[in-house]
Amino acid sequence: MLDGCTPWPEDFAKFYRKEGCWQGETFGEMLRERGKTFGNRIAITCQNQHISYQELDRKVDQLAAGFCRLGIGKNDRVIVQLPNKIEFFESIFALFRIGAIPVFALPSHRYNEIHYFSEFCNAKAYIIPDEYMGFDYRVLARKVQQSILNLKHIIVVGDSEEFLELSNLYMDPMVYPKIQSDDIAFLQLSGGSTGISKLIPRMHDDYIYSLRKSVEICRLNSDSVYLAVLPIAHNYPLSSPGVLGTLYAGGKIVLSASPSPDEAFPLIEKERVTITAVVPPLAHIWLDAVSTRSFDLSSLQVLQVGGSKFSSEAARRVKPIFGCKLQQVFGMAEGLVNYTRLDDPEEIIVNTQGKPMSEYDEILIVDEEDNELKHGRVGELLTRGPYTIRGYYKADHHNARAFTDDGFYRTGDLAKMNDSGYLIVEGRAKDQINRGGEKISAEEIENHLFAHPSVLDVAVISIPDKFLGEAICACMISRKRSIEITAIRDFLKERGLATYKIPDRIEFVNDFPKTPVGKINKRALREIITNQLYVENS
Repeated sequence: MLDGCTPWPEDFAKFYRKEGCWQGETFGEMLRERGKTFGNRIAITCQNQHISYQELDRKVDQLAAGFCRLGIGKNDRVIVQLPNKIEFFESIFALFRIGAIPVFALPSHRYNEIHYFSEFCNAKAYIIPDEYMGFDYRVLARKVQQSILNLKHIIVVGDSEEFLELSNLYMDPMVYPKIQSDDIAFLQLSGGSTGISKLIPRMHDDYIYSLRKSVEICRLNSDSVYLAVLPIAHNYPLSSPGVLGTLYAGGKIVLSASPSPDEAFPLIEKERVTITAVVPPLAHIWLDAVSTRSFDLSSLQVLQVGGSKFSSEAARRVKPIFGCKLQQVFGMAEGLVNYTRLDDPEEIIVNTQGKPMSEYDEILIVDEEDNELKHGRVGELLTRGPYTIRGYYKADHHNARAFTDDGFYRTGDLAKMNDSGYLIVEGRAKDQINRGGEKISAEEIENHLFAHPSVLDVAVISIPDKFLGEAICACMISRKRSIEITAIRDFLKERGLATYKIPDRIEFVNDFPKTPVGKINKRALREIITNQLYVENS
């Protein structure tokens, strides 16, 4: 086990192996077997590029050799910040094959996040595109590398300038180290309720089990065509069943650079897409766009909606408008994934966020004293199971709060369970904002705003938003009579904060409501701002 990771207790590990959850397979072996089984069948298509299963396996072998020759080896951490490109798969599977550990960053992350990840996990390399969506990642890489001495290699997909070009690293395959299925395969990012995202260690065993269960429940097979419109480094489009689940099933992945219906709908028609996944704000856009487009979407069998709660009113529109099944997905990168089943009654599909995908998932709904609540009562959701982690990477202090003594993960979600075992999500217990599926720490944004010389005090809260579910509102007490809101946003951008964390609304106030012990009462503040929004919009 990688230093800084919390292992499963041995009795649980033995049980999960005995029950067939963990079958001893690694990602490198999985791709090798799929390459032999599916040969020249297309694995991934991206714009005008296509790659077969056999060719993907071969290129992964070649790139793994290139990484080895750079001195990247087992347990070395590599930041991977690539958009939806074929090179994402070649890179991560090459790292899997040599036992190096990808750290999945998002294309929207900027200096603040990338510098932290690189320093915290002692990254040896950083893989980026040259440019994407108008942003030059080489400029970011230069700035990060100047202060992170261990970050030896910047590897670029495209014009590398002074850095290494990924296309020059494909070499003759060599003998690679033996990788164990209980090795850490990669590090994912948590939503985080305090500060910057925690890192989530995932083993080959536990993550491949989650793929297998997702493929089974979502009924993927070699005829399935999965359209990826969300950033594939996210856990949801990565594994629920996502792109990795599609490879596990032998299906075809179609990569879209944008989630816009103007790009996604033509791909559904052209590639005869059978399943795709969106977040609620995007689902609203797509539902409204169908009537103004003339594309043939009849191949679509399943539209997954997840990342945040989907309103029942919108959920009821999916089948009449798209003519396909809706599948609600509620999960987290730490593990637990819930699905509505494809043959569930409509009332279950539109009114719940599904039930756990594994019979070995353990669920508790508890009150503030950790007393278990009866079905129908709202409380905090706790979970334990064969693909839910036992601790964050190098975070002993935080782990003591985030996990119970007997290994249940405190999700921070408020939920209730019906008598059939389906969950209805009611909100968040943690100080966290779920902005269109992106889980954002209020504290992180507050810390940046406190650095502004004109800000005396600040509280960041969520406010309701028709499309995002929750938007970010920064409430500030200023030292000056007036501050330009654009100046505040520019200040946050200059500090390297990811664009999706920039507050959607900024409110200047004279004081904050307080709790009896003198803390800012965010619940009361949220009510004040929400009522103000209601008046403005009425």
